[in-house]
Amino acid sequence: MAELNNIERLVRTRLRTLRRTLGISLEELAGITHLSASTISRVETGKRTISLDVLIPLASALHVDLDTLLDTRTDDDVVIRPLPNTSGTSTTWRLNRPTSNTIAIKMRLEPAAEEPEQQVHPGHDWFFVTQGRVRLSLGDRIIIVESGEAAEFATMTPHSMAALDSAAELIMIFDRDGRRAHVHRESAEA
Repeated sequence: MAELNNIERLVRTRLRTLRRTLGISLEELAGITHLSASTISRVETGKRTISLDVLIPLASALHVDLDTLLDTRTDDDVVIRPLPNTSGTSTTWRLNRPTSNTIAIKMRLEPAAEEPEQQVHPGHDWFFVTQGRVRLSLGDRIIIVESGEAAEFATMTPHSMAALDSAAELIMIFDRDGRRAHVHRESAEA
């Protein structure tokens, strides 16, 4: 019973905090959800039980899914200790937990004698160059991305990346499709 009370308290806090962070008043949220402002206030303060008929419209209006609202996992260890994975001329370090929806990695590219083969896959890629210069090949285009610059592109365009002149380091963010294409390919080649 105590665990259920803790979950309810956590959900109430999340609802109130999300509403306030988004700058939505009780009256505005009531208009979006078709619930009364009084009902929402009572849910947030614990004077009304939380039920799905109230929770679903509130979650939707606050742009959060039920799994996120009800997630009770703790962040006991928030530090991630990435391990290097080397394949060919690149080394990657995974910067997030395996269960994350978005994938973040640090990558070190060494200069290569040959241009890497261009790949395509569903998804979207983003990277930020922290050191060096990267030659991004997008189909027939060659784009030089300097240290301190970022690139973002749809990955159905044939693409490849290579260090230019000397080693380059970058931070990359992928959606799930990009993760399958980049992280799994690198692991398979190792």
